[in-house]
Amino acid sequence: MTANAFRADTKELHVTTGATVWLTGLPSAGKTTIAYELAGRLREEGHLVEVLDGDEIREFISAGLGFSREDRHTNVQRIGFLAELLARNGVKALVPVIAPYADSREAVRKRHQESGTAYLEVHVATPVEVCSVRDVKGLYAKQAAGELSGLTGVDDPYEEPESPDLRIESQNQTVQESAAAVHALLTERGLA
Repeated sequence: MTANAFRADTKELHVTTGATVWLTGLPSAGKTTIAYELAGRLREEGHLVEVLDGDEIREFISAGLGFSREDRHTNVQRIGFLAELLARNGVKALVPVIAPYADSREAVRKRHQESGTAYLEVHVATPVEVCSVRDVKGLYAKQAAGELSGLTGVDDPYEEPESPDLRIESQNQTVQESAAAVHALLTERGLA
């Protein structure tokens, strides 16, 4: 199949080159918001897109896993497998998942490399001080009140990517600008 498929019945161009875009960062960094903004733009252009939201994956695919290092690694590998499967079949898999450990993210990258599937790592590098003010899910407040422990970037490790394909400082730009930066990277790599 070619990179582009033409549907004569609707005269719409559907781009079928798949890729995984992994958005890693602290809780409340803006990963999911950026992913959904980018998904809308890509869909308008005719791309097949799925957002693999970390919370949904935990509920439906990784139910029963906790937040130990081993369980987090297993969760990331499951998501990585699903993302690679989708991407290999022409879907843009947008993955806004913390994935706090570098070795877990590297294993996902390696899986993609072995299958020849495009993989881009985007570090949404929002500082913890900004994330704690946004506190979308109330996690930072619960941690501060002693109701929660093991919060990534506060009392549990987050290993920042050393050389991501793109680093976004969401506190310095709009959601649209952040999504546009990821879109520009996809375009530069011939994936959008």
